[in-house]
Amino acid sequence: MKKSLERIVVGAIATNCYLIPAEDGVLVLDPGDEAPRIIEKLDAMGSVPQAILMTHGHYDHLAGLPSLLAHYAAQNIHPEVLIHRADACFLGRDAYRFHCRSFAAVTGGDTSFVDALWDELPEPSRILEDGDRVGTWTVLHLPGHSEGSSAFYDEQAGILISGDTLFEGAVGRTDLPESNPRDLKESLDRLWKLPAATKVYPGHGEATSIGREMRYVNSD
Repeated sequence: MKKSLERIVVGAIATNCYLIPAEDGVLVLDPGDEAPRIIEKLDAMGSVPQAILMTHGHYDHLAGLPSLLAHYAAQNIHPEVLIHRADACFLGRDAYRFHCRSFAAVTGGDTSFVDALWDELPEPSRILEDGDRVGTWTVLHLPGHSEGSSAFYDEQAGILISGDTLFEGAVGRTDLPESNPRDLKESLDRLWKLPAATKVYPGHGEATSIGREMRYVNSD
């Protein structure tokens, strides 16, 4: 089964935002920045967001969320905002503190990236757990890069949207306050059980496959 999936690379850290046609609109995954470009692409698709999903809560994956929601709210369109329970702290009233803590840990205290883009973030409208379904997609909770890192897996289509857990030729960093190397290893071990032909669409960089990355990681 073929599944249409559009990628838009957004923001200073080149985050992959994915747009996937769904039954009643489009699923938007990781609107990391540049909401006008995302909206332009949705318009070209002749659709609107049905739901906005986050693979995890880091700011480079959701900074475009407030502008995206405001644009559609003006049209009385209110897509759900979905994130795993363990990363829900990156949305809502205390989000600024958590984002600053995360960036400060790797920049020596510099939070200018967050401050330059900051807009108040909404509370999630739906909390995700491992095994939940969003249309044809199954939520796989993959802690390690963050406590609530998750992938979205369509078994029939053979597609995994991996967020920052797995990239082409690399795995997610684990030097952040909410990271855990042991958890990441266990999450990768879970991914290696998927079919080798599974196409992987990561949070940054180009698409790859489970088979290729299993060989790369295990030989690194």
